[in-house]
Amino acid sequence: MQIIPVVLSGGAGTRLWPVSREAHPKPFMLMPDGESLLRKTYARAALACNGAAPLTITNREYFFSSRDALLEAGNSDQGFFLLEAQGRNTAGAITMAALQLQQSHGDEAIMLVLPADHLIQKQTAFQEAVQAATELAQKGLLVTFGVVPTHPETGFGYIQKGAALAPGYAVARFVEKPPIDTAREYLASGDYLWNSGMFCFGVGAFLAQMAQHAPTVLDACRHCMVDLKPRELGGAHGLEIPDATYRLVPSISIDHALMEKSADVAVVPADIGWSDIGSWTAVRDLSEPDDRHNRSTSETLFIDSDNTYVHGDSRLIATVGTRNLVIVDTPDALLISDADRVQDVREVVSLLKGRQHPAYQLHQTVARPWGTYTVLGEGDRYKLKRIEVRPGASLSLQMHHHRNEHWIVVSGVAEVTNGDRILKLNANESTYIPAEHRHRLTNIGPDLLVMIEVQSGSYLGEDDIVRFEDKYGRTPAI
Repeated sequence: MQIIPVVLSGGAGTRLWPVSREAHPKPFMLMPDGESLLRKTYARAALACNGAAPLTITNREYFFSSRDALLEAGNSDQGFFLLEAQGRNTAGAITMAALQLQQSHGDEAIMLVLPADHLIQKQTAFQEAVQAATELAQKGLLVTFGVVPTHPETGFGYIQKGAALAPGYAVARFVEKPPIDTAREYLASGDYLWNSGMFCFGVGAFLAQMAQHAPTVLDACRHCMVDLKPRELGGAHGLEIPDATYRLVPSISIDHALMEKSADVAVVPADIGWSDIGSWTAVRDLSEPDDRHNRSTSETLFIDSDNTYVHGDSRLIATVGTRNLVIVDTPDALLISDADRVQDVREVVSLLKGRQHPAYQLHQTVARPWGTYTVLGEGDRYKLKRIEVRPGASLSLQMHHHRNEHWIVVSGVAEVTNGDRILKLNANESTYIPAEHRHRLTNIGPDLLVMIEVQSGSYLGEDDIVRFEDKYGRTPAI
Protein backbone atom coordinates (compact mmCIF):
# COMPACT_ATOMS: atom_id res chain seq x y z
CA MET A 1 0.00 0.00 0.00
CA GLN A 2 1.28 3.43 -0.94
CA ILE A 3 0.28 6.70 0.72
CA ILE A 4 0.74 9.59 -1.71
CA PRO A 5 0.58 13.18 -0.41
CA VAL A 6 -1.56 15.47 -2.56
CA VAL A 7 -0.73 19.10 -1.87
CA LEU A 8 -3.24 21.81 -2.81
CA SER A 9 -1.14 24.94 -3.30
CA GLY A 10 -2.95 28.12 -4.25
CA GLY A 11 -5.36 30.66 -2.85
CA ALA A 12 -4.90 34.39 -2.66
CA GLY A 13 -4.70 34.80 1.12
CA THR A 14 -6.16 38.29 0.81
CA ARG A 15 -6.55 38.68 4.58
CA LEU A 16 -2.75 38.50 4.89
CA TRP A 17 -1.96 41.39 2.55
CA PRO A 18 0.54 43.07 2.11
CA VAL A 19 2.78 40.00 2.61
CA SER A 20 0.45 37.66 0.73
CA ARG A 21 -0.27 38.88 -2.80
CA GLU A 22 -1.70 37.39 -5.96
CA ALA A 23 1.73 36.52 -7.36
CA HIS A 24 3.07 35.48 -3.93
CA PRO A 25 0.15 33.93 -2.01
CA LYS A 26 -0.11 32.59 1.53
CA PRO A 27 1.65 29.21 0.99
CA PHE A 28 4.88 31.10 0.26
CA MET A 29 4.72 33.35 3.31
CA LEU A 30 7.59 32.89 5.73
CA MET A 31 6.66 32.03 9.29
CA PRO A 32 8.65 33.41 12.27
CA ASP A 33 11.13 30.51 11.94
CA GLY A 34 11.97 31.55 8.37
CA GLU A 35 10.22 28.63 6.62
CA SER A 36 7.25 28.99 4.29
CA LEU A 37 3.96 27.23 4.95
CA LEU A 38 4.41 25.24 1.73
CA ARG A 39 7.88 24.06 2.70
CA LYS A 40 6.50 22.96 6.08
CA THR A 41 3.69 21.09 4.32
CA TYR A 42 6.16 19.19 2.12
CA ALA A 43 8.36 18.29 5.08
CA ARG A 44 5.35 17.16 7.13
CA ALA A 45 4.02 15.08 4.24
CA ALA A 46 7.36 13.36 3.73
CA LEU A 47 7.46 12.22 7.35
CA ALA A 48 3.84 11.04 7.35
CA CYS A 49 4.10 9.22 3.99
CA ASN A 50 7.55 7.60 4.32
CA GLY A 51 9.17 10.02 1.91
CA ALA A 52 6.75 9.44 -0.97
CA ALA A 53 7.07 12.08 -3.67
CA PRO A 54 4.05 14.42 -3.52
CA LEU A 55 1.63 15.34 -6.24
CA THR A 56 1.10 19.11 -6.15
CA ILE A 57 -1.83 20.92 -7.75
CA THR A 58 -1.02 24.57 -8.24
CA ASN A 59 -1.39 27.51 -10.57
CA ARG A 60 1.04 27.58 -13.47
CA GLU A 61 2.44 30.85 -12.18
CA TYR A 62 3.35 29.23 -8.84
CA PHE A 63 5.10 26.19 -10.24
CA PHE A 64 8.71 27.29 -9.88
CA SER A 65 8.27 28.67 -6.36
CA SER A 66 6.51 25.41 -5.41
CA ARG A 67 9.32 23.34 -6.88
CA ASP A 68 11.89 25.38 -4.95
CA ALA A 69 9.96 24.88 -1.70
CA LEU A 70 9.90 21.13 -2.33
CA LEU A 71 13.67 21.04 -2.83
CA GLU A 72 14.22 23.22 0.26
CA ALA A 73 12.21 20.70 2.28
CA GLY A 74 14.87 18.10 1.47
CA ASN A 75 12.93 16.04 -1.06
CA SER A 76 15.45 14.65 -3.53
CA ASP A 77 12.63 13.69 -5.92
CA GLN A 78 11.01 16.83 -7.30
CA GLY A 79 7.60 15.21 -7.26
CA PHE A 80 4.84 15.68 -9.78
CA PHE A 81 2.84 18.81 -10.61
CA LEU A 82 -0.60 19.36 -12.12
CA LEU A 83 -0.77 22.95 -13.33
CA GLU A 84 -3.95 25.01 -13.48
CA ALA A 85 -4.41 28.22 -15.42
CA GLN A 86 -7.14 29.07 -12.93
CA GLY A 87 -8.56 27.24 -9.91
CA ARG A 88 -11.87 25.36 -10.02
CA ASN A 89 -12.20 24.82 -6.26
CA THR A 90 -11.26 21.69 -4.31
CA ALA A 91 -13.60 19.13 -5.91
CA GLY A 92 -12.04 19.60 -9.34
CA ALA A 93 -8.49 19.75 -8.04
CA ILE A 94 -8.76 16.62 -5.88
CA THR A 95 -10.53 14.70 -8.65
CA MET A 96 -7.79 15.58 -11.13
CA ALA A 97 -5.22 14.34 -8.61
CA ALA A 98 -7.14 11.09 -8.07
CA LEU A 99 -7.36 10.42 -11.82
CA GLN A 100 -3.64 11.03 -12.20
CA LEU A 101 -2.84 8.73 -9.26
CA GLN A 102 -5.15 6.09 -10.67
CA GLN A 103 -2.99 6.05 -13.81
CA SER A 104 0.35 6.09 -11.97
CA HIS A 105 -0.37 4.08 -8.79
CA GLY A 106 -3.67 2.24 -9.25
CA ASP A 107 -6.96 2.17 -7.36
CA GLU A 108 -5.44 0.77 -4.15
CA ALA A 109 -3.19 3.78 -3.50
CA ILE A 110 -4.15 6.05 -0.61
CA MET A 111 -4.14 9.80 -1.20
CA LEU A 112 -3.50 12.16 1.71
CA VAL A 113 -4.89 15.58 0.73
CA LEU A 114 -3.16 18.53 2.44
CA PRO A 115 -3.76 22.25 1.88
CA ALA A 116 -0.42 24.03 1.53
CA ASP A 117 -1.35 27.02 3.69
CA HIS A 118 -2.00 25.34 7.06
CA LEU A 119 0.33 25.21 10.05
CA ILE A 120 0.60 22.04 12.16
CA GLN A 121 2.86 22.24 15.17
CA LYS A 122 2.53 18.71 16.61
CA GLN A 123 4.21 16.46 14.05
CA THR A 124 4.00 13.22 16.04
CA ALA A 125 0.28 13.68 16.71
CA PHE A 126 -0.24 14.45 13.03
CA GLN A 127 1.50 11.23 11.98
CA GLU A 128 -0.65 9.26 14.42
CA ALA A 129 -3.78 10.86 12.94
CA VAL A 130 -2.61 9.94 9.42
CA GLN A 131 -2.10 6.33 10.49
CA ALA A 132 -5.63 6.19 11.93
CA ALA A 133 -7.08 7.79 8.79
CA THR A 134 -5.20 5.32 6.59
CA GLU A 135 -6.77 2.38 8.47
CA LEU A 136 -10.23 3.77 7.78
CA ALA A 137 -9.43 4.62 4.16
CA GLN A 138 -8.34 1.02 3.55
CA LYS A 139 -11.87 0.00 4.52
CA GLY A 140 -13.28 2.13 1.72
CA LEU A 141 -14.26 5.13 3.85
CA LEU A 142 -13.74 8.77 2.91
CA VAL A 143 -11.85 10.24 5.85
CA THR A 144 -11.58 13.82 7.00
CA PHE A 145 -9.53 15.20 9.87
CA GLY A 146 -11.45 17.02 12.60
CA VAL A 147 -9.39 19.38 14.69
CA VAL A 148 -10.16 19.26 18.41
CA PRO A 149 -11.47 22.78 19.13
CA THR A 150 -9.77 24.92 21.75
CA HIS A 151 -12.29 27.78 21.83
CA PRO A 152 -15.63 28.78 20.31
CA GLU A 153 -14.79 29.80 16.74
CA THR A 154 -17.17 31.31 14.19
CA GLY A 155 -14.68 31.28 11.30
CA PHE A 156 -14.54 27.48 10.82
CA GLY A 157 -17.01 24.83 9.74
CA TYR A 158 -17.73 22.02 12.19
CA ILE A 159 -18.12 18.24 12.00
CA GLN A 160 -20.46 16.42 14.39
CA LYS A 161 -19.18 13.03 15.53
CA GLY A 162 -21.47 10.06 15.03
CA ALA A 163 -21.04 6.40 15.95
CA ALA A 164 -17.61 5.34 17.20
CA LEU A 165 -15.41 3.45 14.74
CA ALA A 166 -12.09 1.76 15.27
CA PRO A 167 -10.47 4.29 15.06
CA GLY A 168 -12.33 7.58 14.69
CA TYR A 169 -16.04 8.21 14.22
CA ALA A 170 -18.66 8.17 11.57
CA VAL A 171 -19.67 11.69 10.53
CA ALA A 172 -23.15 12.64 11.71
CA ARG A 173 -23.21 15.91 9.78
CA PHE A 174 -21.19 18.86 8.52
CA VAL A 175 -22.14 22.30 9.83
CA GLU A 176 -21.40 25.67 8.22
CA LYS A 177 -19.71 28.43 10.19
CA PRO A 178 -21.98 28.98 13.24
CA PRO A 179 -22.85 32.10 15.26
CA ILE A 180 -20.90 32.54 18.49
CA ASP A 181 -23.60 31.17 20.82
CA THR A 182 -23.88 28.00 18.77
CA ALA A 183 -20.08 27.67 18.68
CA ARG A 184 -20.05 27.82 22.48
CA GLU A 185 -22.65 25.03 22.62
CA TYR A 186 -20.58 22.91 20.24
CA LEU A 187 -17.46 23.36 22.35
CA ALA A 188 -19.26 22.49 25.58
CA SER A 189 -20.85 19.34 24.13
CA GLY A 190 -17.56 17.75 23.09
CA ASP A 191 -19.34 16.25 20.05
CA TYR A 192 -18.03 18.68 17.44
CA LEU A 193 -14.70 19.16 15.70
CA TRP A 194 -13.36 21.90 13.44
CA ASN A 195 -13.38 21.00 9.76
CA SER A 196 -9.70 21.13 8.78
CA GLY A 197 -10.02 20.62 5.02
CA MET A 198 -7.57 17.68 5.11
CA PHE A 199 -8.63 14.28 3.77
CA CYS A 200 -7.52 10.69 3.28
CA PHE A 201 -9.08 8.45 0.57
CA GLY A 202 -8.42 5.31 -1.36
CA VAL A 203 -8.14 6.40 -4.99
CA GLY A 204 -10.64 3.85 -6.27
CA ALA A 205 -13.13 4.43 -3.45
CA PHE A 206 -13.00 8.19 -3.94
CA LEU A 207 -13.60 8.00 -7.69
CA ALA A 208 -16.48 5.55 -7.20
CA GLN A 209 -18.10 7.95 -4.73
CA MET A 210 -17.59 10.87 -7.12
CA ALA A 211 -19.30 8.86 -9.87
CA GLN A 212 -22.28 8.38 -7.56
CA HIS A 213 -22.58 11.84 -6.00
CA ALA A 214 -20.79 14.29 -8.33
CA PRO A 215 -20.73 12.74 -11.81
CA THR A 216 -20.61 16.08 -13.63
CA VAL A 217 -17.36 16.99 -11.85
CA LEU A 218 -15.85 13.58 -12.52
CA ASP A 219 -16.86 13.52 -16.20
CA ALA A 220 -15.50 17.02 -16.80
CA CYS A 221 -12.20 16.09 -15.15
CA ARG A 222 -11.94 12.94 -17.26
CA HIS A 223 -12.21 15.14 -20.36
CA CYS A 224 -9.34 17.24 -19.02
CA MET A 225 -7.16 14.15 -18.56
CA VAL A 226 -7.36 13.42 -22.29
CA ASP A 227 -5.74 16.75 -23.19
CA LEU A 228 -3.08 17.12 -20.48
CA LYS A 229 0.05 18.68 -21.97
CA PRO A 230 3.54 17.80 -20.72
CA ARG A 231 5.70 20.88 -20.37
CA GLU A 232 9.45 21.41 -20.16
CA LEU A 233 9.67 22.63 -16.58
CA GLY A 234 13.33 22.92 -15.73
CA GLY A 235 13.78 19.26 -14.78
CA ALA A 236 10.56 18.66 -12.81
CA HIS A 237 7.65 16.49 -13.91
CA GLY A 238 4.50 18.36 -14.77
CA LEU A 239 1.33 18.30 -16.79
CA GLU A 240 -0.60 21.39 -17.80
CA ILE A 241 -4.38 21.14 -17.48
CA PRO A 242 -6.04 22.56 -20.62
CA ASP A 243 -7.72 25.80 -19.65
CA ALA A 244 -10.65 25.63 -22.07
CA THR A 245 -11.66 22.16 -20.86
CA TYR A 246 -10.96 22.86 -17.20
CA ARG A 247 -13.31 25.83 -17.27
CA LEU A 248 -16.13 23.34 -17.79
CA VAL A 249 -15.43 21.65 -14.43
CA PRO A 250 -18.06 22.88 -11.91
CA SER A 251 -16.47 25.18 -9.32
CA ILE A 252 -17.54 23.51 -6.07
CA SER A 253 -15.84 22.45 -2.86
CA ILE A 254 -15.24 18.78 -2.10
CA ASP A 255 -17.40 19.13 1.01
CA HIS A 256 -20.45 20.27 -0.96
CA ALA A 257 -19.82 17.99 -3.94
CA LEU A 258 -19.17 14.78 -2.02
CA MET A 259 -18.45 14.73 1.71
CA GLU A 260 -21.85 16.09 2.78
CA LYS A 261 -23.68 13.62 0.49
CA SER A 262 -21.85 10.36 1.07
CA ALA A 263 -22.88 7.84 3.76
CA ASP A 264 -19.32 6.48 3.89
CA VAL A 265 -17.56 9.38 5.60
CA ALA A 266 -15.46 9.12 8.75
CA VAL A 267 -13.63 11.67 10.87
CA VAL A 268 -10.42 11.27 12.85
CA PRO A 269 -10.12 13.69 15.80
CA ALA A 270 -6.75 15.43 15.62
CA ASP A 271 -5.13 17.44 18.40
CA ILE A 272 -2.24 18.53 16.19
CA GLY A 273 -1.60 22.21 16.93
CA TRP A 274 -3.47 23.19 13.78
CA SER A 275 -4.06 26.69 12.41
CA ASP A 276 -5.19 27.76 8.98
CA ILE A 277 -3.28 31.06 9.44
CA GLY A 278 -6.36 32.88 8.24
CA SER A 279 -5.61 36.35 9.59
CA TRP A 280 -2.87 38.55 10.97
CA THR A 281 -3.96 37.79 14.52
CA ALA A 282 -3.29 34.09 13.81
CA VAL A 283 0.22 35.03 12.61
CA ARG A 284 0.64 37.30 15.63
CA ASP A 285 -0.13 34.49 18.04
CA LEU A 286 2.86 32.50 16.77
CA SER A 287 5.23 34.97 18.46
CA GLU A 288 5.85 35.28 22.20
CA PRO A 289 4.39 38.44 23.78
CA ASP A 290 6.14 40.79 26.16
CA ASP A 291 4.60 41.70 29.53
CA ARG A 292 2.22 44.16 27.80
CA HIS A 293 1.19 41.68 25.10
CA ASN A 294 3.25 43.32 22.35
CA ARG A 295 4.82 41.13 19.70
CA SER A 296 7.25 41.75 16.84
CA THR A 297 9.13 39.89 14.12
CA SER A 298 11.72 42.65 13.60
CA GLU A 299 13.64 45.30 15.52
CA THR A 300 10.90 47.29 17.27
CA LEU A 301 10.76 49.84 20.09
CA PHE A 302 7.48 49.65 22.03
CA ILE A 303 6.88 52.78 24.11
CA ASP A 304 3.76 52.84 26.27
CA SER A 305 2.14 50.37 23.87
CA ASP A 306 -0.23 47.48 24.57
CA ASN A 307 -1.34 44.50 22.49
CA THR A 308 0.48 45.80 19.41
CA TYR A 309 1.85 43.44 16.76
CA VAL A 310 4.57 44.56 14.35
CA HIS A 311 5.49 42.44 11.35
CA GLY A 312 8.50 44.19 9.87
CA ASP A 313 10.87 43.61 7.02
CA SER A 314 14.23 45.22 7.64
CA ARG A 315 13.97 48.71 9.11
CA LEU A 316 13.59 49.80 12.73
CA ILE A 317 9.97 50.43 13.77
CA ALA A 318 8.86 52.34 16.87
CA THR A 319 5.37 52.56 18.36
CA VAL A 320 4.29 55.16 20.90
CA GLY A 321 1.04 54.94 22.85
CA THR A 322 -0.53 52.35 20.55
CA ARG A 323 -3.32 50.01 21.64
CA ASN A 324 -4.66 46.85 19.99
CA LEU A 325 -3.00 47.37 16.61
CA VAL A 326 -1.60 45.17 13.87
CA ILE A 327 1.18 46.83 11.85
CA VAL A 328 2.63 45.06 8.79
CA ASP A 329 5.51 46.79 7.03
CA THR A 330 6.85 45.76 3.60
CA PRO A 331 9.14 47.71 1.25
CA ASP A 332 6.27 49.06 -0.84
CA ALA A 333 3.16 48.88 1.37
CA LEU A 334 2.22 49.44 5.01
CA LEU A 335 -0.85 48.04 6.77
CA ILE A 336 -2.16 49.48 10.04
CA SER A 337 -5.29 47.78 11.39
CA ASP A 338 -7.26 47.52 14.57
CA ALA A 339 -6.57 43.98 15.83
CA ASP A 340 -10.32 43.31 15.94
CA ARG A 341 -10.76 44.28 12.26
CA VAL A 342 -8.07 42.19 10.57
CA GLN A 343 -10.66 40.09 8.74
CA ASP A 344 -11.49 43.24 6.76
CA VAL A 345 -8.00 43.47 5.22
CA ARG A 346 -9.40 41.69 2.17
CA GLU A 347 -11.33 44.90 1.44
CA VAL A 348 -7.99 46.65 0.89
CA VAL A 349 -7.09 44.06 -1.73
CA SER A 350 -10.46 44.45 -3.45
CA LEU A 351 -9.98 48.22 -3.61
CA LEU A 352 -6.43 47.92 -4.99
CA LYS A 353 -7.52 45.36 -7.56
CA GLY A 354 -10.38 47.59 -8.67
CA ARG A 355 -7.90 50.41 -9.21
CA GLN A 356 -5.40 48.05 -10.91
CA HIS A 357 -2.76 49.10 -8.40
CA PRO A 358 0.23 46.73 -8.69
CA ALA A 359 0.45 46.28 -4.90
CA TYR A 360 -2.44 43.79 -4.94
CA GLN A 361 -0.44 41.48 -7.20
CA LEU A 362 3.33 41.98 -6.95
CA HIS A 363 5.96 42.69 -4.34
CA GLN A 364 8.90 44.96 -4.98
CA THR A 365 10.99 41.78 -5.26
CA VAL A 366 9.47 39.23 -7.64
CA ALA A 367 10.54 35.58 -7.92
CA ARG A 368 11.19 34.16 -11.34
CA PRO A 369 12.36 30.66 -12.41
CA TRP A 370 15.86 32.01 -12.99
CA GLY A 371 16.15 34.15 -9.84
CA THR A 372 14.57 37.46 -8.78
CA TYR A 373 14.16 41.06 -9.79
CA THR A 374 13.62 44.02 -7.47
CA VAL A 375 12.16 47.34 -8.57
CA LEU A 376 14.47 50.00 -7.13
CA GLY A 377 12.65 53.01 -8.52
CA GLU A 378 10.37 54.15 -11.32
CA GLY A 379 8.79 57.22 -12.79
CA ASP A 380 7.50 58.67 -16.03
CA ARG A 381 9.21 56.72 -18.85
CA TYR A 382 11.82 54.96 -16.69
CA LYS A 383 12.19 52.00 -14.31
CA LEU A 384 15.25 50.77 -12.42
CA LYS A 385 15.67 47.09 -11.45
CA ARG A 386 18.18 44.90 -9.64
CA ILE A 387 18.32 41.48 -11.33
CA GLU A 388 19.78 38.36 -9.71
CA VAL A 389 20.28 35.24 -11.86
CA ARG A 390 21.22 31.85 -10.41
CA PRO A 391 24.28 30.00 -11.79
CA GLY A 392 23.35 28.16 -14.96
CA ALA A 393 20.00 29.94 -15.22
CA SER A 394 18.84 31.95 -18.20
CA LEU A 395 16.14 34.46 -19.02
CA SER A 396 14.05 33.74 -22.10
CA LEU A 397 15.02 34.89 -25.57
CA GLN A 398 12.63 37.82 -25.78
CA MET A 399 11.78 41.20 -27.22
CA HIS A 400 10.00 44.35 -26.05
CA HIS A 401 7.99 46.62 -28.33
CA HIS A 402 7.94 49.77 -26.20
CA ARG A 403 11.05 49.91 -24.06
CA ASN A 404 14.81 50.12 -24.35
CA GLU A 405 17.08 48.50 -21.73
CA HIS A 406 20.58 49.17 -20.47
CA TRP A 407 22.20 46.24 -18.59
CA ILE A 408 25.10 46.82 -16.21
CA VAL A 409 26.86 43.86 -14.55
CA VAL A 410 27.53 44.41 -10.83
CA SER A 411 29.01 40.98 -10.07
CA GLY A 412 29.32 37.64 -11.79
CA VAL A 413 29.74 36.75 -15.46
CA ALA A 414 26.95 37.17 -18.01
CA GLU A 415 26.45 35.90 -21.53
CA VAL A 416 24.19 38.33 -23.38
CA THR A 417 22.43 37.81 -26.66
CA ASN A 418 21.78 41.26 -28.11
CA GLY A 419 20.33 41.11 -31.59
CA ASP A 420 22.83 39.26 -33.75
CA ARG A 421 25.66 39.59 -31.21
CA ILE A 422 26.61 37.31 -28.31
CA LEU A 423 28.61 39.12 -25.64
CA LYS A 424 30.45 38.09 -22.49
CA LEU A 425 30.13 40.75 -19.79
CA ASN A 426 32.08 40.92 -16.53
CA ALA A 427 31.61 43.24 -13.56
CA ASN A 428 31.46 46.95 -14.49
CA GLU A 429 30.66 46.17 -18.14
CA SER A 430 27.36 46.94 -19.87
CA THR A 431 25.29 46.73 -23.03
CA TYR A 432 22.39 48.69 -24.52
CA ILE A 433 19.35 46.85 -25.95
CA PRO A 434 17.03 48.88 -28.21
CA ALA A 435 13.33 48.13 -28.45
CA GLU A 436 12.45 45.37 -30.95
CA HIS A 437 15.85 43.67 -30.43
CA ARG A 438 15.82 40.00 -29.47
CA HIS A 439 17.87 39.51 -26.32
CA ARG A 440 18.69 37.00 -23.61
CA LEU A 441 20.69 36.94 -20.38
CA THR A 442 22.48 33.83 -19.06
CA ASN A 443 24.61 33.35 -15.96
CA ILE A 444 27.65 31.40 -17.20
CA GLY A 445 29.65 31.79 -13.99
CA PRO A 446 29.72 29.77 -10.75
CA ASP A 447 28.34 32.60 -8.61
CA LEU A 448 25.15 34.63 -8.49
CA LEU A 449 24.92 37.13 -11.33
CA VAL A 450 23.83 40.59 -10.15
CA MET A 451 22.85 43.24 -12.67
CA ILE A 452 21.24 46.66 -12.79
CA GLU A 453 18.66 47.13 -15.53
CA VAL A 454 17.61 50.62 -16.62
CA GLN A 455 14.41 50.69 -18.67
CA SER A 456 13.20 53.65 -20.69
CA GLY A 457 10.28 54.04 -23.04
CA SER A 458 6.63 54.85 -23.51
CA TYR A 459 5.33 51.71 -21.73
CA LEU A 460 7.16 49.70 -19.06
CA GLY A 461 4.59 47.06 -18.06
CA GLU A 462 5.65 43.47 -17.44
CA ASP A 463 3.25 42.29 -20.16
CA ASP A 464 5.40 43.92 -22.88
CA ILE A 465 7.38 40.71 -23.34
CA VAL A 466 7.39 38.57 -26.49
CA ARG A 467 9.11 35.24 -25.75
CA PHE A 468 10.68 33.19 -28.53
CA GLU A 469 12.58 30.52 -26.56
CA ASP A 470 12.38 29.65 -22.88
CA LYS A 471 13.86 26.73 -20.91
CA TYR A 472 11.05 27.04 -18.33
CA GLY A 473 8.14 26.40 -20.69
CA ARG A 474 6.82 29.98 -20.75
CA THR A 475 6.63 30.42 -24.51
CA PRO A 476 3.13 30.36 -25.97
CA ALA A 477 1.93 26.93 -27.03
CA ILE A 478 1.71 26.55 -30.80
